[in-house]
Amino acid sequence: MDVSLNITQQDGGLVLVRRQPPNPQSLIETLKARLQQSCRCSVPRAWALVQDLIPVTCWLRQYHPREDLAGDIMSGLVIGIILVPQAIAYSLLAGLQPIYSLYTSFFANIIYFLLGTSHHVSVGIFSLLCLVVGQVVDRELQLAGFDPSQDGLGPRANGSALNSSAATLKPGLQDCGRDCYAIRVATALTLMTGIYQVLMGVLRLGFVSAYLSQPLLDGFAMGASVTILTSQLRHLLGVRVPRHQGPGMVVRIWLSLLRGLGEANVCDMVTSGVCLLMLLAGKELSDRCRRRLRVPLPTELLVIVMATLVSHFGQFHKRFGSSVAGDIPTGFVPPQAPDLELMWHVALDAVSLALVGSAFSISLAEMFARSYGYSVRANQELLAVGCCNVLPAFFHCYVTGAALSKSLVKTATGCRTQVSSLVSAAVVLLVLLALAPLFRDLQRSVLACVIVVSLRGALRKIRDLPQLWRLSPADALVWAATAATCVLVSVEAGLLAGLLLSLLSLVGRTQRPRAALLARIGSSAFYEDAAEFEGLVPPAGVRVFRFAGPLCYANKAFFLRSLYNLTGLDAGCSAARKKGQDSDLGADEGDPMEGKEHTSSGARLVSTAAGFHTVVIDCAPLLFLDVAGMAMLQDLRRDYGALGVSLLLACCSPSVRDTLQRGGFLGAGQGAEDEQLFPSVHSAVEAAQARHGEQAATNSVL
Repeated sequence: MDVSLNITQQDGGLVLVRRQPPNPQSLIETLKARLQQSCRCSVPRAWALVQDLIPVTCWLRQYHPREDLAGDIMSGLVIGIILVPQAIAYSLLAGLQPIYSLYTSFFANIIYFLLGTSHHVSVGIFSLLCLVVGQVVDRELQLAGFDPSQDGLGPRANGSALNSSAATLKPGLQDCGRDCYAIRVATALTLMTGIYQVLMGVLRLGFVSAYLSQPLLDGFAMGASVTILTSQLRHLLGVRVPRHQGPGMVVRIWLSLLRGLGEANVCDMVTSGVCLLMLLAGKELSDRCRRRLRVPLPTELLVIVMATLVSHFGQFHKRFGSSVAGDIPTGFVPPQAPDLELMWHVALDAVSLALVGSAFSISLAEMFARSYGYSVRANQELLAVGCCNVLPAFFHCYVTGAALSKSLVKTATGCRTQVSSLVSAAVVLLVLLALAPLFRDLQRSVLACVIVVSLRGALRKIRDLPQLWRLSPADALVWAATAATCVLVSVEAGLLAGLLLSLLSLVGRTQRPRAALLARIGSSAFYEDAAEFEGLVPPAGVRVFRFAGPLCYANKAFFLRSLYNLTGLDAGCSAARKKGQDSDLGADEGDPMEGKEHTSSGARLVSTAAGFHTVVIDCAPLLFLDVAGMAMLQDLRRDYGALGVSLLLACCSPSVRDTLQRGGFLGAGQGAEDEQLFPSVHSAVEAAQARHGEQAATNSVL
């Protein structure tokens, strides 16, 4: 590449010499070079590729046991203890057996340990994802002929016993019970979700999650939390109501609960009240004593152990008809490939799961990376979370993602690396192999209490809405619309509505950015918005216009409308009227010299009536300029020129300046750029006033 690095001095000033760009290669040559580079194989390149795909091979070699091991073991034990009750509880949301939640927690921790780039994120079962999984499972169960109102928990649903007559089932399902078909649906959904996430990582689409804005995610979490809370009320009250599907599910569940309130189970209601008080008190105590306690109180585990013992010795299931978890088997079942036909049925449902899981995982990873001073790779996070869904789908697991609450617990208990995930997996493995049957008599109302209390943080986000409204009404609207749509329609519709509103808000801010006239700050060389600040001095005969956004086909009309309204002169209409008047006069008199004299005097009259002779556009906030914006600027300069008004540009970025040069706006003459582009607003104003003074002196002499 021919490079000129000389900075020459010309007339006492510095002149910057541009580098000569390299000769562009053809498309075939570019593809050939990239193909040769990608196909070149060597041991260092292979090892670098392995380190990129499996980050544990890189950071584990730098592990410091003396500094990191104690914190990792402590946080891993705490997370493992928390995972066990949550895994059993979230089975209610997913409509699956508790053993599958334990499988999911075990495999997700191991896979993310190998592939994740975050040191602190906890990947596993996530309440919002479990809710969507449960809705898809219920829908497919109903389509297959099963009764979706019967949960996957409890002795009546265990094994392969059918809960509907064989005649009503789809062909081929007579030998498969409700639980068998439910996990088939869940694994098919999980594999599709993982495939989407892996493809996003391979195609380097990690930036897509940035379009799921924080107000959208907060509103989605709030709306989904209300939906989850509503779905657990029947377990808290011990009321048997149908599991509703489709739009308006929350409203219909509330109506069903009101109708069936007289059949509530008193034992479940009392148990729910006591457990809620204990869990909320434990959480509040843990929050207040957070600085004193090195390890958070394992409130969920204590409550579940106590409730299991009381239910077992009190025989609540036999005496009061209270619903319990039922038999939880130990060990692992043989792996099985997901059903391809079911994968096509749930392909669309997996899109929302993939987007939400990816967005939460990447945002949490980046948040902890900023807090603790390291970096993460968004595309590798997509691969890691995707593999946490693809591989476990063959081992009877369902969709996973990063969970904020457990990640915060990991950091609070001294987590340093993902070695803590191995410790958590070991705790879950111990439960899988030996301790799972001990939870047989655990009431489902207790599990529902664990789920409801875990929603406390998401439900508290409603307190942020007033402040969000003061900061940005558009973001507050996205938040409220997403939450309301999740509650009143469905969580999928809420996500779609929030995404559309976020994009419309982004487009609206691009189409209608802030426009202002600037005035001088005292005797300084700085200019600011005259409508926002007092005591500013407008430059004599010059209007300084600022457009805080890109100039493109989408907002060129708004640019002109704002400019004309603020300056008080519609240059397009005025130039057209003057052109028509000049044509009439030229036709009547037939003297070309006389017509030119009239045009010059007419332009001076128009500019004098407008009160300014120059318009300076502050291009500092101008992000980019497209073809439509370029054409609009050329037309604007022509119209202003017909009226005797000059158009100058100030503070143009290099990309905008290059676009102006390539588009022919600056002309080809010597010094054309220096006459129209200025490094600052003040230099443009001074040049405009100096030119007008010279022109006025010349006209007075003539």
